[in-house]
Amino acid sequence: MTDTVDIRIPARSPRHRSERRFRLYGMAAIAVSLGFLALMVGSIVLRGTGAFQQAFVNIEINLPANKIDPDGTGDPLVIKKSRFGSLVKKAMRERFPEAKSRKEKRQLYKLISATAEYGVRDTVVANPKLVGTRASLWVRASSDVDMFLKGNISAEVAEDQRRVSDLQLGWIKDLHDKGQIEKRFNTQFFTSGDSREPEQAGILGAIIGSALTLLVCFLFSFPTGVLSAVYLEEFAHKGRINRIIEVNINNLAAVPSIVFGLLGLAIFLNVFGFPRSTPLVGGMVLALMTLPTIIIASRASLRAVPPSIREAAFGLGASKVQTTFHHVVPLAMPGMLTGSIIGMAQALGETAPLLMIGMVAFIVDLPGGVTEAATALPVQIFLWADSPERGFLEKTSAAIFVLLIFLVLMNLIAIVLRRRLETRW
Repeated sequence: MTDTVDIRIPARSPRHRSERRFRLYGMAAIAVSLGFLALMVGSIVLRGTGAFQQAFVNIEINLPANKIDPDGTGDPLVIKKSRFGSLVKKAMRERFPEAKSRKEKRQLYKLISATAEYGVRDTVVANPKLVGTRASLWVRASSDVDMFLKGNISAEVAEDQRRVSDLQLGWIKDLHDKGQIEKRFNTQFFTSGDSREPEQAGILGAIIGSALTLLVCFLFSFPTGVLSAVYLEEFAHKGRINRIIEVNINNLAAVPSIVFGLLGLAIFLNVFGFPRSTPLVGGMVLALMTLPTIIIASRASLRAVPPSIREAAFGLGASKVQTTFHHVVPLAMPGMLTGSIIGMAQALGETAPLLMIGMVAFIVDLPGGVTEAATALPVQIFLWADSPERGFLEKTSAAIFVLLIFLVLMNLIAIVLRRRLETRW
């Protein structure tokens, strides 16, 4: 009869305790990371939600026909030439006749936006029947009034330490009591370009500029990156030159983005003379920056295709080119697209290269093409963050929030494409 040896591992051996500690450390690290992420996103959302609302003031404006459209033609060009600014100021004086001195009138005019006259003008152009009547119109409040209504300026602070005077507070209270001032959804934040006035500034111009820049970037980087990866992985000899190229591609992926901006400044602008501050140059610079990422991702996708696919194609008499482009590349395309989208998402958030090529200029008009001056959303955020007006603070956070949404959507698209199109071997 043989003796059996009972080998038992203690329930709380040092090996199990160290494993448990490692798991706790990992969970703690994840919790800390999620906490910082929630803190960052929460701070951006809390600061930026105010930008999605804008204060408006209701005033009675007299629109005399002899000053706006003397001939009664209703021609928009004639109406646009009228001086609506003086009509708006007169309406404000009629609403608050107690403002007598020049100083009081200046404070009165600061209740509404400096661009309020253009809003009145556009309303009259859209509805010429208002000419010759006394209309009740809503105009944008100034940034200081808007900040006060949102609670960013406290009335408890001493008058010399806030941008809204006691006299203006009295007028705001009177407007509020009579229902002539309210906050509305700020559609102009999404439908207009940049402006010197915080209450007038929007992100549409920056979004169009970013879209055009990414379009140029994709058109340059995707075909070049995919073809480079196909050649290096399928056709190039696996010698020393190929290894040197591969090492340099990996090194380029780690080069700071501002270096690519300096390269674009030196080559595209100074040598070739391309126009500054255009999506064309910005897209070409970002294409150089994203090219290593696309090449690396495309080569990895090509390696993931089983050798049996190539052997089967060769066995049926297909050439090297037919095997590669009829069988291997289509199977690797989902991974290539995923890597390209991730590279585009990285390019969307870049600021330094675009600053070097002059896309930091103040652009009001919406760009109509890749050769017109434009700005990008990250650059717009940089400009607003550097602005001294307090009204741009919430605009900055709101623009960051919009940029994060675009980045998340692009990464989600990459994940969906990878899951739906990839082939499991």
